[in-house]
Amino acid sequence: MSHSSEERAALADALAAAGPNAATLCEGWTTHDLAAHLVTRERRPDAGPGIMLPLLAGWTERVRRGFLKRPYEELVQLVRTGPPITSWAALPNADAMLNLTEHFVHAEDVRRAQDGWKPRDLPADRQAALWRALVVRGRQFFRHSPVGVTLATPDGRTHLAIGRVPAVTLTGEPAELMLYAFGRKDRALVEITGPPEAVSAFRGTHLAV
Repeated sequence: MSHSSEERAALADALAAAGPNAATLCEGWTTHDLAAHLVTRERRPDAGPGIMLPLLAGWTERVRRGFLKRPYEELVQLVRTGPPITSWAALPNADAMLNLTEHFVHAEDVRRAQDGWKPRDLPADRQAALWRALVVRGRQFFRHSPVGVTLATPDGRTHLAIGRVPAVTLTGEPAELMLYAFGRKDRALVEITGPPEAVSAFRGTHLAV
């Protein structure tokens, strides 16, 4: 199984365990809302652009609310089984780069919204895959930062995401850095270091994909 498919299974398991009315880290969304979003993303290509483009967001939300009328268990099963082969989300490159991060982050959106959560012990090759995604997409993730951003891991890997002065360094495991990059700041185990004024400016940065 690929890293993406492993994280898809973890996401589906988390959704099934939490039930349809549990909180998530996606503001205003329950697990049922999140499941409907995931199915919309993979199975309705006409609604996909509205996830990124505000002008088209109304149609995307209308489609998502249509999926909300379906039983929660059905949506979770659709998440678990994945997109049809005709979907863009089934393309190998999309699965390796975009779906991995989508599945990982949303699995943690469910897990870390619950009391008593702990970070998962991910295998080293999964962490390495998430690090590669950070390197490829780092500039996109931190494009709104008013200061420079360097990503670092406890084992010594570094990547310059934004080359500005002054700058901050974000240190954590790749999985935690990925969660921070997706805006899950309060639940990501990341240390931020740098000049106080740079750290203060960076903490106010809006991060979203």
